[in-house]
Amino acid sequence: MNWAHIGPALLASFLASLVEFVEALTIVLAVGVVRGWRSAIAGTLGGVLLLTLLVLLFGPALQRIPLHSLQLVIGVLLLLFGIRWLRKAVLRAGGKLSLHDEAKIFEREKNKLSGQTAQKSALDSIAVATTFKAVTLEGLEVVFIVIATSAGGMLLPAVYGASAAGLLVILLGMVVHKPLTRVPENTLKYVVGVILTAFGTFWIGEGAGMHWPGSDIALLALGAGYLLASWAGVYLTRKALQTPPPSQTKQPAG
Repeated sequence: MNWAHIGPALLASFLASLVEFVEALTIVLAVGVVRGWRSAIAGTLGGVLLLTLLVLLFGPALQRIPLHSLQLVIGVLLLLFGIRWLRKAVLRAGGKLSLHDEAKIFEREKNKLSGQTAQKSALDSIAVATTFKAVTLEGLEVVFIVIATSAGGMLLPAVYGASAAGLLVILLGMVVHKPLTRVPENTLKYVVGVILTAFGTFWIGEGAGMHWPGSDIALLALGAGYLLASWAGVYLTRKALQTPPPSQTKQPAG
């Protein structure tokens, strides 16, 4: 087993999926507390079923696409995906954006759901729709991450990483019954942004026929480079916020 080869895919899939599962869990818990667990679980299972069907339907089709074409397309998408995460992480670390707070999101969802009239049927359609949408949207990102990080024969490590993250979040959610506020989500998003951006760059090069020095080890160099660049971005953001705006010169009355 070559950990230098499967390690990056396993780690990227685990961390990125962990973030998405934590966000989905927050909404599911809020719905369960306010509207009832039966409807919350029904919506969650519906989302999981839809995601499973999509994977079974489109997963085999990906195997028919030439490897280099698949790497190039996924690399571009993954690079854009990673840059979006990294940009927000840099702005949060620099103080430009507020930090992601699962506790506040939990309370916001509770207040929003509490203001809607509960139904007397066996299942609450609002609760089912809310959890179904949350699980489906967050789950689609997990599916995309798994597919993206599995290019090049790394499907099983990517699936194992995502599955481990999902199992961990489910177990913790069952134990604590509240948002996982102690999970350093902002730090995770920062790390995942760096990893996904590095993966995207790597796959674009692979798809274009480039031979990276050191093969998969080049991912570490790419990650280090993006990490240093992001630190520079955080520094410049903080400096810009600390710099007072230039005062406007008053024009003499004519």
